[in-house]
Amino acid sequence: MAFLKSIEQTTKRAINSKHMLKGITLASFLESIIVPIPLEAVLVPLLQARREKIWLIAFMTTLGCMVGALVGYALGYYLFDLVGDWVIQTFSSPEQFEQVSNKMESQGFWFVLTLGIVPVPFQIAMLAAGATKYSLIGFIAATTIARSIRYFGLALVVYFAGNQAESLIRKYKTKAIIVLSILVIVLWWLSSFL
Repeated sequence: MAFLKSIEQTTKRAINSKHMLKGITLASFLESIIVPIPLEAVLVPLLQARREKIWLIAFMTTLGCMVGALVGYALGYYLFDLVGDWVIQTFSSPEQFEQVSNKMESQGFWFVLTLGIVPVPFQIAMLAAGATKYSLIGFIAATTIARSIRYFGLALVVYFAGNQAESLIRKYKTKAIIVLSILVIVLWWLSSFL
């Protein structure tokens, strides 16, 4: 019981800290590159507690994620050259990697956008985009759209639902992800006709 009270007090101090924006930006950065824990667990209570900064918090969270995504892209871009041959030979074949590279070139935007919305580790999209030398501008555009949908969407729910936001998000999160994923996949499919 004392442990839970300590966590609650630490969280309250962080929410009211003058370093709150730096903290959420850093947390978003870390979540995007190394921490596979969904940021929503911290972000939604923070948005509820600091409604006067709701849009700034969503922006800083998106910004932290974007910087982390660029680091992940760079890791895929530069480190894959060092260990890529070994990875290809161990886990696939040069032909399979060539197919992935071709898919990233022609459909990378939609791949990154989809993985930025669905609840799978985004590190996959970052590393794949970097390893296949996918367009940095296309990667940034898809990541910005996906993460903005995610974080500003949560801010929008908190803005309209207030203290009910956490329970609404818990209740409808899976359905919202399915609908967004279907929408992105339909747009992806439609784009193949252009």
